[in-house]
Amino acid sequence: MVTALIFAGGVGARMKSKEIPKQFLEVEGKPIIIHTIEHFAEHSLVDNIVVVCLDTWIDELKRQLEKYSVKKITGIIPGGKTGFQSIHNGLVRIQETSRDEDIVLICDGVRPMLSEKLITTCINDTRVYGSAVPVTPSIDSVLYSEDGISCRKNLVRKNIYITQAPQGYTMKVIMDAHDEAMEKGIESVSSGDLMIELGKEIHIFQTMGALYALGTLDNFREVFDVDRFYREKDDYIANILSHSESQHYGEVLAMMRKRGIPVSPQALRRERIRRAATIVAQKNLRSKED
Repeated sequence: MVTALIFAGGVGARMKSKEIPKQFLEVEGKPIIIHTIEHFAEHSLVDNIVVVCLDTWIDELKRQLEKYSVKKITGIIPGGKTGFQSIHNGLVRIQETSRDEDIVLICDGVRPMLSEKLITTCINDTRVYGSAVPVTPSIDSVLYSEDGISCRKNLVRKNIYITQAPQGYTMKVIMDAHDEAMEKGIESVSSGDLMIELGKEIHIFQTMGALYALGTLDNFREVFDVDRFYREKDDYIANILSHSESQHYGEVLAMMRKRGIPVSPQALRRERIRRAATIVAQKNLRSKED
């Protein structure tokens, strides 16, 4: 059995949306959290969905789920005081009807641009390794500082990866980790970070999809504008972006640096889309000539 655990118990302080939690902000007329949940509800390998939500917004979540006819919801429970506690609350609920070998996909509620391929890989890899954490290679140089003022250490960029979501675990692996973390007073929101803090090894797999969590207003506007453009293109572009990830990533990154274009995840994605669009145009032109 595969259960998606969506945790959306935060208020979105970085988003600075004073009245509405960021997961309930609307994009194209639909709350972000609904966009996120639908990826799992529509996936053939996902059996159940448990959502951890702000207590005061549970009624609104139920209303939105009914409005959009979202299926597979088997539980909606209040969040805890911290992200770790919210995830733990959800895991405890899932454990009531799960076996040790069952899989849980842990994902925050502000990931509206997940792909079917990503979720499938996460599930399949978890079945093999007991854990599966998607990562993206760091495209920035990374410095290490303990005080935020001085620095005498850098980290080798080729060895640095950014954790993404969803993260997959068997129930035994993640529950054992949570039990140990609670005994030791460790509270990491990222389950991957938690496992490593406990000295455990996790399996990672690389992806270059649009996984970004919407954490700030700039991130919110910029990423969704890009994704809207992406969705409006034909399937051939989608295939280019999903099946030739590493090759096009490297080529576009080199081009951006050569032209002096500032590199960010959003800018990189825009340039990759432009490159894919060019390939499509060239392919169509060749087809007409033939």
